[in-house]
Amino acid sequence: MALIKTVRGFTPEIGNSCFLADNATIIGDVKIGDECSIWFNTVVRGDVNSIRIGNGVNIQDGTVLHTLYEKSTIEIGDNVSIGHNVTIHGATIKEYALIGMGSTVLDHAVIGEGAIIAAGALVLKDTIIPPHTIWGGVPAKFIKEVAPEQAKEINYKIARNYHMYASWYEE
Repeated sequence: MALIKTVRGFTPEIGNSCFLADNATIIGDVKIGDECSIWFNTVVRGDVNSIRIGNGVNIQDGTVLHTLYEKSTIEIGDNVSIGHNVTIHGATIKEYALIGMGSTVLDHAVIGEGAIIAAGALVLKDTIIPPHTIWGGVPAKFIKEVAPEQAKEINYKIARNYHMYASWYEE
């Protein structure tokens, strides 16, 4: 069973039909929507500020979500996929975005709807990623635009696949 811990009077709230891996850690001021999956060795650490996760979000293995005390929060929209070993620190991720494996997204960055962050990218603090664009590199730079319907279709399919994978773990 996942470690769900109350800190500073905040107890995480978990939506309906969510999968929480046995060794996932969810702490403090965290609200997770419905049909989400929080995978193995993931840490969602809402001890110093709030973390809000929409519906249908998958946060894959080894990811860490954290914030700055009294300075940044995390907001993640619906149907977002966050790849393995990602670090998100105090950023906003809009609906249908995809954050590639091993990426880092820093404080006050905003990832637009349907945007794709390439694997291994570093999104610096205060960076605004426009909707339906692909960014990659260290630091992350614009690569190209993606048709809105194509971005939504790809990212929604990945998010739904993770909902299916989570169903394999039902007891």
